[in-house]
Amino acid sequence: MHMPSKIEKKQAAAKLRKPPRDFSYTQNRELSWLRFDNRVLDEAFDETVPLFERLKFVSIFESNLDEFLMVRVGGLSDLAELKKQPVDNKSNMTASEQVDAVMAEMPGLLTRWESIFKSIEGKLDTLGVHRARIDSLTPEERTFVTRYFQAYVSPVISPLVIDPRHPFPNLRNGALYLACGLDGATDEESLLGLIEIPASMNRVVEIPSPTGTYSYILLEDVILACLDSCFGSYKPLDRALIRVTRNADIDPDGEGVEEEEDYRQHMKRILKKRLRLQPVVLAVSGSLEKATLKTIRKALELSRRSVFTCDIPLDLGYVFGIEGKIPEHLRNELLFTPFKPQPNPTIDMTRSIREQVLQHDKLLFYPYEAMNPFLDLVHEAAYDPECISLRITLYRVAKQSRLCESLIDAAENGKEVTVLMELRARFDEQNNIEWAERLEEAGCTVIYGSEGFKCHSKICQLTYREGMALTRLTLLGTGNFNEKTAKLYSDFMLMTAHPGIGEDANLFFRNLSLGNLRGDYRFLGVAPVGLKPLIMRGLDREIQRALAGEPARVFFKLNSLTDREVIDKIAEASCAGVRVDMIIRGISCLKPGVPGKTENVHVRSIVGRFLEHARVYAFGVDSDMIYLSSADMMTRNTEHRVEIAFPVLDPTCRALVHEYMGMQLRDNVKARSLTSDGTWVPVERAEGEKPFNSQEALLERAYRNAEAAPEPVIEAKPAPEPEPQPAAPEVQQVQATVIEPEPAPEPQPEPQVAKPSSETSTRREKPAGKTKAIERHRPGRVRMGLGLIGLGLKTLITGKTK
Repeated sequence: MHMPSKIEKKQAAAKLRKPPRDFSYTQNRELSWLRFDNRVLDEAFDETVPLFERLKFVSIFESNLDEFLMVRVGGLSDLAELKKQPVDNKSNMTASEQVDAVMAEMPGLLTRWESIFKSIEGKLDTLGVHRARIDSLTPEERTFVTRYFQAYVSPVISPLVIDPRHPFPNLRNGALYLACGLDGATDEESLLGLIEIPASMNRVVEIPSPTGTYSYILLEDVILACLDSCFGSYKPLDRALIRVTRNADIDPDGEGVEEEEDYRQHMKRILKKRLRLQPVVLAVSGSLEKATLKTIRKALELSRRSVFTCDIPLDLGYVFGIEGKIPEHLRNELLFTPFKPQPNPTIDMTRSIREQVLQHDKLLFYPYEAMNPFLDLVHEAAYDPECISLRITLYRVAKQSRLCESLIDAAENGKEVTVLMELRARFDEQNNIEWAERLEEAGCTVIYGSEGFKCHSKICQLTYREGMALTRLTLLGTGNFNEKTAKLYSDFMLMTAHPGIGEDANLFFRNLSLGNLRGDYRFLGVAPVGLKPLIMRGLDREIQRALAGEPARVFFKLNSLTDREVIDKIAEASCAGVRVDMIIRGISCLKPGVPGKTENVHVRSIVGRFLEHARVYAFGVDSDMIYLSSADMMTRNTEHRVEIAFPVLDPTCRALVHEYMGMQLRDNVKARSLTSDGTWVPVERAEGEKPFNSQEALLERAYRNAEAAPEPVIEAKPAPEPEPQPAAPEVQQVQATVIEPEPAPEPQPEPQVAKPSSETSTRREKPAGKTKAIERHRPGRVRMGLGLIGLGLKTLITGKTK
């Protein structure tokens, strides 16, 4: 008889203490994401969408998939190499099982993607927007292509012959290459030829065409058409375009900062390394002999299942570049009706924005309303003699940023300007590095996020001195302070002079400058410490109401839901009788409608003309607690980033949020419902129910409000009382409340580098003995923080800012 060892006894005891996870109402994150991207592709199949806009959705699908493969599959592939792999806490799958599941889904998705691209391009061709293919060039087109190649392309490209004396080169992540087998003029075996498609040249080459039409050929097809002249005496045997997608899931902090290295230089080094990481997949467009393809695959160390073949162009990013070339008479038919963000009806742009925010909170709703009031307020502050400081967090910034230019003006005008620039915003690192350098040169104090914790919050505070008193305007957003995305993404921005929120924001910036992530706030929920408890307390309040027999309701609008603790708490709320309505654009690891588990949970997704990006948390049947936030309910956001959730306390602003969300819950055109098996299905319409597209309705509302607003406005007036919506009862008379913070816990050590979360993590440990923590490379951080505090006291006493 086997006697259990001490270890076995401990393991058995641990199992008794910790009940096994319930996977009946959860699903794998990666598979949920693939279903979301398939939902994006649905828009390309929707014949009510203008034809060229459908082509853009095909391109967006591919771009989304590229990032998914680089970040998620790349990271999982690394973990799959471990002997002891972590297990996903939503599906109980190992990293290798998740990679297998993703790869099994890919062929069907790519076939669907390829077929709709061909269908749309064929229809565009009949209308006069024509992409020339090398196998169907007219004699005139072939002459043009040959001359263009000889004059412009041939002097730039560098054909390579790969043989034992010339090893296989590093293929850059995402770059396009022409590959071919070569038949040597001697007795040598077949060789491999490679040509990198030059990124420095325009990829779209316009071809002369009849008036009223537009014809073009892609640069790679120009080279393919003239390939026989590229390799001298070597004859191409086959030919195809190839594109390697590499793992891009680098942890900048895990790589370590060298002893005397500036953090910006460290990030530049990290970006170069990303181009050479392990390949994840190889895409092939064209026809290669088995031997040629095998040579490439072996050189990249990829399995057969990691090679995807198609018969359409690789990298459809060029699609957005030809939109402006569409003939004028076709634009109305092929494109959405142009829309210009409208003025906010509660703001008079002829008066001081500062004065109006001091009178009433203002709520901007992008892209339906313009970002101009925020941009004008910052610009106004840069030249306002009473403004003494501007502080802001920046995550993704437009390349041409009026906001950053205003910050530079403010610094040059003697204001104290502090910018927390997050250099680790994935795929925006280089742009952020360049802006950080410009801001610092202008005299701004530029700081960076804490090691292991990206700063993803969107907050700006302007401080004014009026006599001996200080006033603060606090600007908080659900999306980035980015002029470009504000025209494409659906986001909120609250502009408030609320003193309590202002005090919290002031404390937030002070804590950031000192590297303290454990601040105590009354009105704000700040991750990594205070955000998730705020959500849990809101859910607990509704659970207690339901258990007491009172009506209880929770509403969430998110991009993604993956945090297992939050998912389990939502399931608990459902079991208690709380109605939970959610609008989740992308990933939902929670499955609604599971009997006895999540039957009171209802999840919708809206994918349309604009990217749904706002995060809203509302508690109570009358939504007496409404928070807007920069954070999704993902463990990376709730525990490993600096995020902010902020309450909406002004009655008019609260009613507007409630109305907007009610309109989205009414959507029966672009909305899809999540089923208990984790798939998305169209929302069913009741008999006689009219189609309702929430984004189009919000566009019409913005135009209507702008027309109705008096011009100019003599006094700041509240927004017109919104009409009640079936899903959004009137809330203007409801007393707004906030979720009170818990009593301060015992002092604990400050959070250090993020530990692996309960979700699958791809972070690597920092090499020992070779690097130094980022914080130690900022010897002036504490001194700078104390200096800022001292400056504030000096300003109060002397009235001088320098």
